[in-house]
Amino acid sequence: MALVWVPFDPDGLGELPVDLQVVRYPTEEFPDSIADVEFFVPTYDARLDVSEVLPRMRRLKVIQTLTAGVENIAPLVPDGVVLANARGVHDASTAELAVALMLASLRGLPDFVRAQAHGEWAYDQRRALADHSVLIVGYGSIGAALERRLMSFECHLVRVARSSRDGVHGWEALHELLPQVDVVVLLVPLTNETTRLVDAAFLAAMKDGAVLVNVSRGGVVDTDALVAECRTGRLLAALDVTEPEPLPADHPLWRTPGVLITPHVGGATTAMAPRAYRLVRDQLRRWAAGEPLQNVVRAAGHSPVR
Repeated sequence: MALVWVPFDPDGLGELPVDLQVVRYPTEEFPDSIADVEFFVPTYDARLDVSEVLPRMRRLKVIQTLTAGVENIAPLVPDGVVLANARGVHDASTAELAVALMLASLRGLPDFVRAQAHGEWAYDQRRALADHSVLIVGYGSIGAALERRLMSFECHLVRVARSSRDGVHGWEALHELLPQVDVVVLLVPLTNETTRLVDAAFLAAMKDGAVLVNVSRGGVVDTDALVAECRTGRLLAALDVTEPEPLPADHPLWRTPGVLITPHVGGATTAMAPRAYRLVRDQLRRWAAGEPLQNVVRAAGHSPVR
């Protein structure tokens, strides 16, 4: 019987193949059975130091993350182990937050909240999302979910992905498109190619008054360059992720005009658990049946089965 470790109550997974022993593991003082784990689901947060855990899993075959990004765990995955991400699990939550952030920035909600705290009736006219253009940088499953939510806002959508396809511009068109759009939403993974993608030149190419929304990874943006631009009042930014993270209390980004910050809560909603359970349940059934897994970002060089 194959041992499977999950970070939540396995009863939430429903009925599973009988040849799997699925248990909720502790986050410290691991039992000797850690050596027998074949399928491992790390915690969503950083409570578990996987760099200490993975070397002790001598029979490990599959790692199924609960995050879409795998930049932190990928370098630690042993040879011969399949790595799959949680593509699809956070689409709804992250797309919702992206909409909320761009609306909050355009409509000036942070200013109104601050005025409320002082009992001020701070009437002002702000920009609508309607009739504005939104550039989705990294048009994947979350980008598609964001598009579905934006369709009723009467805005114009522009899409960019690594490779061009019907209705989607390729990476090479990015700097040409930046001066034409009012909102830029970052949905790219953090890779060598995307690290500091949003640098001083990128920001300078954005039109005056544009909003940068980052719900991907903080390292995609050059923080110093963003602070410099926003301090002038030329750009606005709405960030769910930052570099560094967590953001130190004395970091200038907290007090930069026109910057709205949320503490990396894109996936932290009630929508996560049912979608995470559904993904893990489906992956376990596929694995037990010897079928290909979904969302494989690193194969083991052979069919990902037991």
